[in-house]
Amino acid sequence: MRESIIRIRDVKKIYQMGKEEIRAIDGISMNIYQGEICCLLGKSGSGKSTLLNLIAGLEKPTEGKIIFHKKYIERMDEDQLADFRRKYVGFVFQSYNLLPTLTALENVTLPLIFRGIPKQERTEKAMEMLRAVGLEDRANHKPYEMSGGQQQRVSIARAFVNEPPVVFADEPTGNLDTKTTYEMMDLITGLAKKYHQTLVIVTHDLELAEYADRIVVLQDGRIEKIERRKREEEVDENA
Repeated sequence: MRESIIRIRDVKKIYQMGKEEIRAIDGISMNIYQGEICCLLGKSGSGKSTLLNLIAGLEKPTEGKIIFHKKYIERMDEDQLADFRRKYVGFVFQSYNLLPTLTALENVTLPLIFRGIPKQERTEKAMEMLRAVGLEDRANHKPYEMSGGQQQRVSIARAFVNEPPVVFADEPTGNLDTKTTYEMMDLITGLAKKYHQTLVIVTHDLELAEYADRIVVLQDGRIEKIERRKREEEVDENA
């Protein structure tokens, strides 16, 4: 039986806009499993990015529980959340989020610095990841010296360098052309499978959703349907 790594129970996120109440997430319950590629699919305003932010501890739910193994994310204070993200989570963003004054190598080493890894070890690990994403020869280049695809490869290397249990990818190819988009998706999913990591992808693109083991379709802050793309082991949805 596949183990659930994240359990989401009756989660709501409500924003107050003057007198109006916006239910961005409206009572979602689901599991995300160890080693799976899960896609949160929906149109703009469906709640997919908000749900990702809640799962990753970037925002707190108004109601409900989010459990990472036995850790209740909604109960954590800001210091605990920062420590949680540092140890357990990697991020790939649409806008790359690289520091412009740092080289590719320096950008990739940042998560290792925050973990307190010694300099020589973090340099070796960062170079290993740059080799894995095909950018060993760009290690000393700064973001403005690289194409969009190369910058996203650096972002991917940074997300995976700590070998976190979960990697979140929020519209990771939104700024890329079609050819580079598929290269990036092959790279992200390939790395996740290689290191047996859970990958959660947020997208509005049906073709990108095809990379997932499971597609969770969101609409108006609720789960509209869940589609399994590949045959999975028996799982207990209430585990």
